Amino acid sequence: MVSTEQFGEFETSWCPGCGNFSIVKCLKQALADMDLAPHDILVSSGIGQAAKLPHYMLCNMFNGLHGRSMPVAQGMKMALPDMPVLCVSGDGCSYGEGGNHFLAALRRNMDLTLLVHDNQIYGLTKGQASPTSSRGHVTKAQPEGSRSDGFNPVATAVAMRASFVARAFSGEQDHLVSVIKEAVNHKGFSLVDILQPCVSFNKVNTYAWYKERTYILEDHDPSDWTAAMTLSEEFGERIPLGVIYREDKPVFGHGERLAEHKYDKNDLKAVLQSYT
Repeated sequence: MVSTEQFGEFETSWCPGCGNFSIVKCLKQALADMDLAPHDILVSSGIGQAAKLPHYMLCNMFNGLHGRSMPVAQGMKMALPDMPVLCVSGDGCSYGEGGNHFLAALRRNMDLTLLVHDNQIYGLTKGQASPTSSRGHVTKAQPEGSRSDGFNPVATAVAMRASFVARAFSGEQDHLVSVIKEAVNHKGFSLVDILQPCVSFNKVNTYAWYKERTYILEDHDPSDWTAAMTLSEEFGERIPLGVIYREDKPVFGHGERLAEHKYDKNDLKAVLQSYT
């Protein structure tokens, strides 16, 4: 049996109290519960505090450019279709710089899981409003408040009939573990939007703010698209947690090896040497 200890313990650059600590803990627990060892998974990430997660967990990983974690994750899945692939990044990286890749992934429906650390702020670059910040949110860069409405990724994903759409909260750890496991086990593209506090730069959407508003869904049929749309737009005084929408639909490249490894190591070494 796989244990969480196999994924290692690392010193992080995250601020004390950051929701990222809960997320990495829950991810390790979910993978251990599924008996997936570090060598059994692939993880792609972009840039940002959330995107540092693979640095703090033993696994096969690629840390790439800002907003470009999804194309790499899809390339991983094309090359190794039998391995679980996870894409991990923040709300700015996934919905801002990577917004078009996010939309394309919803349409394409490759069998991979996107875990978005959604703290409604840019944390790494010191607190600018992010795509999911609410209108009027005051920051150093927006002293008069954000003049844009917040992007609702869950409503967008449900509207596009993504095959698995869920929202979770880093303060509900047992629930987050169960949602991650459902997402990874789902055949198709899975979005898990994870609400988490940024204790340094977001003084509005705090742990207490989320705790007062979030509730875990009960007696909801995630195959009911109309009900899912209604729930996906509920983000204010009440915020539902759980699987919002799920649909079985054709998986891009399912059962096919879309990329082949055909190269000679000596030829590859010569190519690398030519650049030195």
